[in-house]
Amino acid sequence: MNNKHSITSRVSYAFGAFGHDMFFATLSTYFIMFVTTHLFNTGSTSQNDMMISIITLIIFLLRFVELAVDPLIGNAIDNTRTRWGKFKPWVVIGGGVGSISLIFLFTDFGGLTKSNPVLYLVLFAIIYILMDMFYSFKDIAYWSMIPALSFDSHEREKTATFARIGSTIGGNIVGVIVMPLVLLFSISSNHGTGDSRGWFWFAVIVGTISFVTAVIVGFGTKEIDSALRKNKEQTKFKDVFKVLINNDQLMWLSLSYGLYTIGVTLTNSMELYYFSFILGDASKFSILAILNTIVGLFAVSVFPSLAKRWKRKNVFFISIAIMVLGLLLFSFADTSLPLVIAAAVLFFIPQPLIFLVVLMTITDAVEYGQLKEGHRDESLTLSVRPLLDKLAGAVSNGVVGLTAVWVGMTTGASASSITSAGRLTFKFMMLGIPFLFVIIGTFVFFKKVKLNEKMHAEIVDELEKKWGKNFDATEDDEFVEQSISDQSDESALTIYAPVDGEFVPLEAVNDDVFSSGKMGQGFAIKPKSGKIYAPFDGLVRMTFSTRHAVGIVSKSGAVALIHVGLGTVNLKGEGFTTYFDRGKEVKRGELLIEFSPEIIAENGYDDVVITVFTNSDSYQSLTIEQKHDVHHNEIIAKIIK
Repeated sequence: MNNKHSITSRVSYAFGAFGHDMFFATLSTYFIMFVTTHLFNTGSTSQNDMMISIITLIIFLLRFVELAVDPLIGNAIDNTRTRWGKFKPWVVIGGGVGSISLIFLFTDFGGLTKSNPVLYLVLFAIIYILMDMFYSFKDIAYWSMIPALSFDSHEREKTATFARIGSTIGGNIVGVIVMPLVLLFSISSNHGTGDSRGWFWFAVIVGTISFVTAVIVGFGTKEIDSALRKNKEQTKFKDVFKVLINNDQLMWLSLSYGLYTIGVTLTNSMELYYFSFILGDASKFSILAILNTIVGLFAVSVFPSLAKRWKRKNVFFISIAIMVLGLLLFSFADTSLPLVIAAAVLFFIPQPLIFLVVLMTITDAVEYGQLKEGHRDESLTLSVRPLLDKLAGAVSNGVVGLTAVWVGMTTGASASSITSAGRLTFKFMMLGIPFLFVIIGTFVFFKKVKLNEKMHAEIVDELEKKWGKNFDATEDDEFVEQSISDQSDESALTIYAPVDGEFVPLEAVNDDVFSSGKMGQGFAIKPKSGKIYAPFDGLVRMTFSTRHAVGIVSKSGAVALIHVGLGTVNLKGEGFTTYFDRGKEVKRGELLIEFSPEIIAENGYDDVVITVFTNSDSYQSLTIEQKHDVHHNEIIAKIIK
């Protein structure tokens, strides 16, 4: 991929994240505000409250139904084959249908809320599930696109970073524009909360931006056409639970994050209510949203350095402490705008940091489950976090809607109409309940989640040792055999040097696992460059999230592990770029890995490149040419069956 196209792809993808998170924030936070305060105006408070309660229940139940449907949506996307790719069509179609449905939901369907409430409820349920399902098509397709855009891990990281920036801005800028837009298009201000006309045009603007940015993704990105993208098996909802049960670290982390995100989503969803009905000035909510956008971008940018300096768990606990401080300050802020802003910002600052800690720990849980169960459940493991976020959204919508009815924050209400008891109840639901959820979730994390950087490095090291020895017994040998085209029956395999440098006998390597031959026979090279090439034609059979090693199987069945450096697993991928995925066929001399000898040296590690043949015992001989200097185009060894 050339540099110009790479930049176009990253920017286009970032625009997609911007519009996608604008849509999600509108749906998860501001739609319920419209439902409770403007959708129903029948003239009867009891009738309004009943309709709001029913709508809230419908949303709550439909979101749970959608959780069960998500894996089926994923399978439909996996099995999509079009000239435009498998993901982009769903991003554009999902963006279009979702946006139109969202706009319809911000109306009373031509006055049906008054003239025919039952018909309104039926149509609402149909359109809402249609919107939610097509949003899920777009959501799953969009976030699954990154591996399909490039084999280059460095390019993927840049694309993901651009997306995270776009996501952060999009998710927060809705809060900046929501009340100014609503009030701009409203005929009546209604105590600063606007009217139905204002909310409708707000939805039109958000829906339009969401669709346009989806189209930008469609035209500005290009999917790689690869056999690796073919779906191998059908994912079922029960499989997610199976993975959770078998992977105890993922299970405890999911419980911890599930409790935490329910609490946080509740508070976030009620902040606009606080500004509208406690402070009495919804327009000031834009100030908070602007500050949150700024601190959100700052938090994302400093996370790598914080995690490296303090380790992820410490970042998590410090972030929780700041968040709790924000909740406590919020409880005393009452109608003081400076205190409310300070409390809300303190509450928000840690959220991007905690999200990234959880995301990286879930990613590490892939290898933990692989070591424990003997097979890799990457897609299922990574699907847990989005499911938990959707669960939190479902719970939040239900609780917020019922709370609004309970305390009187519905159609026609104002700050002066909310009683002291109503204010106290609202604060308890917005601050007290979330506090309990966050604390319990943190306690679970502290007591049960043991997976950290050191443990993950040990797991990866153990996987390296076990991989080659257990290769013949792996569950997908059939996949390997079918994936290597034109299987060879040749009795000899010529091995080329994977890197330029100085030859080092394996027994001279400063690591007993390699030098003793426990991992198999082989050789080492002290590199003079930072590029690793394929030593023979074969199939990439083993990959590591730390990108410091790769396992390749030749057409004749030789199993090679190329390992860059000693202790480099602790770098967590820093300084490494890979150009492959598991299952990719590679040709001899094809660039596999680029690494930075400088970064390895700065961290005190040895950059020696080790190549071992983990099933060398099954061959007659392995002859190694012990030259002083080697080049990646030169023969260095030969295997005889």
